[in-house]
Amino acid sequence: MTAARRRPDPNLPGRDAIARKGWLAAHKWLLLRRTSQLGILGLFLAGPWFGIWIVKGNLSSSLTLDVLPLTDPYLLLQILAAGFVPAATAITGALIVAVFYLLAGGRVFCAWVCPVNIITDTAAWGRRRFAIKAKHVPDARTRYWLLAGTFAAAATTGALTWEWVNPVSLAHRGLLFGMGAGLWFLAAVFLYDLLIANRGWCGHLCPMGAFYSLLGKTALLRVAAPKRDACDDCMDCFAVCPEPRVIRPALKKAGQESPVILDALCTTCGRCIDICGQKVFKLTHRFDRRSSP
Repeated sequence: MTAARRRPDPNLPGRDAIARKGWLAAHKWLLLRRTSQLGILGLFLAGPWFGIWIVKGNLSSSLTLDVLPLTDPYLLLQILAAGFVPAATAITGALIVAVFYLLAGGRVFCAWVCPVNIITDTAAWGRRRFAIKAKHVPDARTRYWLLAGTFAAAATTGALTWEWVNPVSLAHRGLLFGMGAGLWFLAAVFLYDLLIANRGWCGHLCPMGAFYSLLGKTALLRVAAPKRDACDDCMDCFAVCPEPRVIRPALKKAGQESPVILDALCTTCGRCIDICGQKVFKLTHRFDRRSSP
């Protein structure tokens, strides 16, 4: 059987990439993301745990080196919806964060910053490893209805109700003060993704991811498939992608000639780059529309 006709085990994608590129090259972007996620989390925890106050606060609102304010723009909008006037530093911080994600891609937050991504990635690995089939997958648009619901709840109650159950906030508070009930919510996210819906939380329900996807529509940083003619249809990239629907237009020229993945739902996680033994994908910018043999 020729290499072009080979069909790797769909439950264990990446074997061909490891054989062709080596284990490290086949996991490069995954390792970089874990370094980024854990490193950012470590900066926040270094103060409370070790007294090294490089960053004060959390992913919702922080102050770096007592100079740089950063605020989650999603949180800022909830504050405004609840009827409060945020401090000037909060507005400045939100503008800085919003500009960054407008350029880099909103869902870069999901893949490179959000600690919950580690939980959902682990659940996705478990599904593949043990061949667990999805029982129910909600409509991907559900996350946008939930996003609207968080703003409506803030406006109705005058409180930041979403932050009471936000898994990102729960994870951070749990590491500082003990998990408590937050552990059960995070466990529920893991079990939901593992046993019920493939990529159910991040890919279909999370309103935070929905918000950041809206910031990513015109982002400069993009993944592209310039060597798409070398694709052997092994489907490994679809198996590991957290938003597999974004790949097909660029890879298979389905409705677009450009090899660039332009969908704002792309998390720029780089797993398609890692997993492809044919080296079809690369990280580039939205104007790099060249295809190569």
